[in-house]
Amino acid sequence: MFLKKKSNVIFRNYDSFGYITDNRNFGYKKINDNRNYIGDKILSESGAVFFSALDRKPQTLNDLVNKIKKQFSDVGISTIQNDAEEFYSRLERDGFIVSGETLQECEQNDKRFSYKSLEPQLIDKFSFPPILYPEKSTQDFLEEHFNGKPQLTNLHIEITSKCNERCIHCYIPHENKISNIDSKLFYSILEQCKKMRVLHLTLSGGEPMLHKNFCDFLRKCREYEFSVNVLSNLTLLDNEILNEMKANPLLGVQVSLYSMNPAIHDEITKRKGSFEKTKNAILKLIKNNIPLQISCPIMQLNKKNYGDVIKWAEKYNVHAGADYVLIARYNHTTNNLDCRLSVNEVKEVISSKVTNNAEYFKEMKLESENKKNITPSDFVCSVCNSSLCIEDNGNVYPCAGWQGYVVGNVKETALSDIWDYSEKILHLRGLRKSDFPKCLQCADKEFCTMCMVRNANESPQGDPLIVNEYFCEIAKFSKEMMLEQKGKITI
Repeated sequence: MFLKKKSNVIFRNYDSFGYITDNRNFGYKKINDNRNYIGDKILSESGAVFFSALDRKPQTLNDLVNKIKKQFSDVGISTIQNDAEEFYSRLERDGFIVSGETLQECEQNDKRFSYKSLEPQLIDKFSFPPILYPEKSTQDFLEEHFNGKPQLTNLHIEITSKCNERCIHCYIPHENKISNIDSKLFYSILEQCKKMRVLHLTLSGGEPMLHKNFCDFLRKCREYEFSVNVLSNLTLLDNEILNEMKANPLLGVQVSLYSMNPAIHDEITKRKGSFEKTKNAILKLIKNNIPLQISCPIMQLNKKNYGDVIKWAEKYNVHAGADYVLIARYNHTTNNLDCRLSVNEVKEVISSKVTNNAEYFKEMKLESENKKNITPSDFVCSVCNSSLCIEDNGNVYPCAGWQGYVVGNVKETALSDIWDYSEKILHLRGLRKSDFPKCLQCADKEFCTMCMVRNANESPQGDPLIVNEYFCEIAKFSKEMMLEQKGKITI
């Protein structure tokens, strides 16, 4: 019997317990992919030892037992074997590992991401008793274990500010796109992330593929088993990069495609021929079954044909999102917002989506329902509570686009110390919904998101607490559309 952990599973050992999760919170999936995801699980201290013996390559049960025996020298081999058989059977039934009578069968049972149809993966969660802590949810256990102390789980690293495109809406001033991260600094950050048990990394730029060590960076992320998201225009995709992406089962790619009209796409990127390069690279990723998501920001130039991108993506079973939210540059200049839709134009977009897309209406309704339970003591957002960003020069800031608010520098201070002790981080972490009294009292709050970077970048003073009225009007209209649509359904 051969066993291996599944390719989409992430494991972190906290010594006194272990944590397993699949890649569902970070990876991309196909349109209409209704497979059951396996979720996450807390393991006991001994369970963490047993799981640590597994690899992404198949091993025999005897090999695993011998590895485990080294950690429990005072326990008989037969006891360890019996415990291992029961433990691995539970985990296989819960969907975290696979087995096979032969090495080849074991590999085949580890179903990888594919754009072709797959049979639903049915997980029977109740065939065996839970491994540990049946009376607690995973989130409750983690919050109790860490005494409510925020844990860094997501880190965004801009490995270069350089870019081969000059997109008209970009929040990074073009004159600042000049440098790459030092490779030693990047590897140091990865080591620190490993010690902090970070789960997910986003690699971006600028254009990340401009960095000469981009492939090496991906390789090291795979070695450390980080879930990785790459934000790229894909115009520089080559076979070396493609092969490394194919080798990483925890990798996803996000790319912007602005129009199916090459002239419009190239006018937005300010690079002739960029449409063909990006489109062809997308098709190459699809052909090689690399999880992909297309982003299509809606602006003046593509407001009449952004829907063509959505339809084109659907043909290939790829998710594509179209969003009208553009933010000002992080140096508080707002020239890039000249291409932003007016409030009336956004209303037309929302009206069209609600009328023509039943799923959009369902999502809007669900999101508004979830926001009904907002309390004054709730966190504003996840920044500094589970996520951070690092710039190529080592500067650390709360989230992508908020480079104007530096909370530390990893060249000078350890990432863990910045996370735990930065005064600016503690200030942001201490903010609550109550710090936005106007928003908290607003009748339309269920249709809006309090976004501090959106506020800060557009404020001349960089104040994240000054509410951006542009989005207030949009929230009001969204509510009106929701009520109107609900009225039609009732009738």
